[in-house]
Amino acid sequence: MGMYLNPGNSGFTGIRKDIYVDKSGLIGLINETIGTPRRLTCVSRPRRFGKSFAAKMLCAYYDKTCDSSALFDDLAIAADSRINGTYEQYRNRYDVIYLDMTNIIGKAGHRDIVAFVEDRVTEELLEAYPGIRRGNAFDETLMRAVELTGNPFVMIVDEWDAPIREMPKIQNQYFRFLRTLYKGSGTTDRIFAAVYMTGILPIKKDGSQSAISDFKEFTMVKPRKFGRYVGFTQMEIQKLCQEHGCDFGKMKQWYDGYIFRDVGPVYNPGSVMEALHNQDFDSYWTQTSAAESLMGYISLDFDGLSKTVAELIGGGQITVNPKGFANDLVTFKNRDDVLTLLIHLGYLAYEETTGKACIPNEEIRIEFARIVREVKRDDTIRRVRESDQLMEDTVCGNADAVALQIEKIHAEEAPLHYNSEQALRSVIKRAYFSCGDEYILFEEMPAGVGYADIVYLPKKDSLLPALVIELKWNRTAYGAIRQIKDRNYPEAIRGYGGDILLVGINYSKDAPPGKRKHSCVIERWRG
Repeated sequence: MGMYLNPGNSGFTGIRKDIYVDKSGLIGLINETIGTPRRLTCVSRPRRFGKSFAAKMLCAYYDKTCDSSALFDDLAIAADSRINGTYEQYRNRYDVIYLDMTNIIGKAGHRDIVAFVEDRVTEELLEAYPGIRRGNAFDETLMRAVELTGNPFVMIVDEWDAPIREMPKIQNQYFRFLRTLYKGSGTTDRIFAAVYMTGILPIKKDGSQSAISDFKEFTMVKPRKFGRYVGFTQMEIQKLCQEHGCDFGKMKQWYDGYIFRDVGPVYNPGSVMEALHNQDFDSYWTQTSAAESLMGYISLDFDGLSKTVAELIGGGQITVNPKGFANDLVTFKNRDDVLTLLIHLGYLAYEETTGKACIPNEEIRIEFARIVREVKRDDTIRRVRESDQLMEDTVCGNADAVALQIEKIHAEEAPLHYNSEQALRSVIKRAYFSCGDEYILFEEMPAGVGYADIVYLPKKDSLLPALVIELKWNRTAYGAIRQIKDRNYPEAIRGYGGDILLVGINYSKDAPPGKRKHSCVIERWRG
């Protein structure tokens, strides 16, 4: 057992001893590529989305120096693959080269990481097979190993993009190394049975094409058949909550929000596991290094980015074109490039069928709400201050000031006419966007007899009152208040124990010239 050659199955053994969700079906997808022109696979996903777990699982399955039958015989891969026989055909049959590039960067220090990788793998290979002659180049040594052993390698590269993210000056050298190994020639086909790379970013583009063009890529924008292995599915979450006595509704609120075609809702697996272990719902995402760079990205000086961030924090969806993104952390041509990076980092969820992105869940919204207050751009500072003032006016019952600010937001953010209460709701959420660190937003919340349009429920330890907001179109704000009372909407949140404010907002499309089109009434709920 080596560090880079045939690392064994101890990593996956530890994973199986903990709370475990069966993602072994991923192995079947890799097995389908063995010995085919599709043997090169790159799956990118954010931090805390199980990249290293998947890599350790693949090592345990393919490594021929160990017997992993006890780890896999009860999993989906065993049942599914018995149909065509690939489960036992490929299990523990290959020499595995395993590269954790983050770990390698730490161990190499100031040394050339490419030379470090080549030297360490070659050393372990010559120790395992003394009959191998070292070649003039790394790929020649690998070829001679295959000729001696009679079977090609399975190569697994975890955090493949770490050198791109952390050492951009060496990226050209690093890509030359990768091209040498995976250049798609007959030599590559003879060396590797399969290659699985995983990281945060898709493969860097060289012009308009991938710099390693033979890889089949599966990303947060287009995960395709790997979508169900990126995170936890809703069915898996329901089972976990049932087994561990956990509140499914809160789990969904905190960690759901990603959605892939043919898969449905997808949850952040790292945060779900933390919540189960700690029996506490919290923003575990913000306790990782992934959170540190958010302010830098949303502070970039692109027209419309500040407005877009406010809309996202307010619960809105925005259209994103991800096609121009260069797949790195520094090359941004426009707003869409920044938003596409946030999708790959997991800060935004992207729905392929609609082309729209949104903040997926409560833990990410908390991070956006916190960071936006630290952004130094003047337009962002103004938006935050106005939103904060709007909340203060609402709590103080200053209905005229609330109506005036809503009208201002409508004029700035949505110059086109409203065409429904849904459009009015969108402006309301943008207007109150800065309160995400104090409130949880609910739309069309089942309450009393019917559904409350918008409910802002204070988080624990907040001293602010709950807000029940009803919207009207060409009616009256007093009519909105009357509907809240008649249908007893506050009853749905009475259990939280604090004060409740009723807010009625109306938009009168046909208001006389010079008259405000928005009106507001605020009352304290007396029960």
